[in-house]
Amino acid sequence: MAKSILSENIISNDDKDELLRPQYLSEYVGQKEIKENIDVFIKACKMRDEVLDHVLLYGPPGLGKTTLAHIIANELGTNIKTASGPSIEKSGDLAAILSTLEPGDVLFIDEIHRMPKYIEEILYPAMEDFELDIIIGNEGSSRSIKIDLPPFTLVGATTKAGDISSPLRDRFGIVCKLEYYKTSELVDIVKRTSRVLSSSINDEAAKIIASRSRRTPRIANRLFKRVRDFALVEGKNVIDENISEQSLKRLKVDDYGLDKNDQDYLLSLINKFNGGPVGVETLASSIGEEVSTLEDVIEPFLLQEGFIKRTQRGRIATDKAYQHFNIEKNV
Repeated sequence: MAKSILSENIISNDDKDELLRPQYLSEYVGQKEIKENIDVFIKACKMRDEVLDHVLLYGPPGLGKTTLAHIIANELGTNIKTASGPSIEKSGDLAAILSTLEPGDVLFIDEIHRMPKYIEEILYPAMEDFELDIIIGNEGSSRSIKIDLPPFTLVGATTKAGDISSPLRDRFGIVCKLEYYKTSELVDIVKRTSRVLSSSINDEAAKIIASRSRRTPRIANRLFKRVRDFALVEGKNVIDENISEQSLKRLKVDDYGLDKNDQDYLLSLINKFNGGPVGVETLASSIGEEVSTLEDVIEPFLLQEGFIKRTQRGRIATDKAYQHFNIEKNV
């Protein structure tokens, strides 16, 4: 049963997609301050012969939270076991996960903000005292049992730090907010991906892909792989600026990195609702998307780059959004 909620990750040298993930801090591009601090914390816990404090990683999707969790395990020289918050539905699920841990292991829980509240409460003593208190049996004949756990490090990842309860958040000794990447950092990531996938790319093409990746490594790698497909079919031995431009145009990714979903969002906000303010539910219905998709996937980048504002009355398109589409703003 535990296999459905827990997986132990073993990187295969033959799995090139897995190899796109850097394995150590020295290979990890970007997030300079976080890298330097985690390096100190790992060295210090090794010198004291202790486990690393629990780590909370938060920030928008695609910035490398999962990758960083694996790197932490590699730097510690321990195993990593992974689960996701929504998959832990019962106390038995959590017990099954924790019972597989060895001393010093890293337990990575993705989307930790989506764990049920009562599961959180069971997790508290496990994080603080490495003990698991669970109730077994039916009503009337139930009893509480205590299970000693080996010392371990919990690494939690979330895109919504505000949805994590204060008691859980306070139990993480290390809290890191991942920031959007610079174009120069994404260029390095694209070039590394090209080497791993044995696909040559010139500097100008790497800059084009990086500049349209919404400042997000996951998107940079995805766009690179799609451009590589176009280049292969076109018979290009080296990915150059021309094939990059043509490929991204066919993928409907514009000069700023906005894709069709972003464009539909902004154009609906401008044309259907006169730039807002409009509620997110109404806006989601107008473009046929889920509210969660708007809030978790589309809006973070648009907010970061100043295309929209979120107010109590709803979403508002900024002057930058009008200028991007060459649309005159109605006063």
